[in-house]
Amino acid sequence: MKVVFHIDELTKWQETKNNVKNLLKIAPEAIIVVSVNGQGITGYLDPVNAEFLELAVTFHACANALKSNGLSKEALPTKVKIVPAGVLDLIELQEKGFAYIKP
Repeated sequence: MKVVFHIDELTKWQETKNNVKNLLKIAPEAIIVVSVNGQGITGYLDPVNAEFLELAVTFHACANALKSNGLSKEALPTKVKIVPAGVLDLIELQEKGFAYIKP
């Protein structure tokens, strides 16, 4: 099972964390990507999300969102992969068979 969770609002981090943790409990083999763009990008800087970032999940950040929010890639945790555009990331993942979830 392959799933991409999309966060584009800062307020969606908690709901996404809950969804991902619940999915991992019942499907620990799931391949999960959390793709973040828009205002949601600042959630990577919130210490309350540090534990979430330690899960066996792949995290993506939109380069355009970083720029529009005045952030550098160096400000993000090293685990986060920078993608050129969040929208393109979501399209490519769905083309690869990832189910799309937007909490």
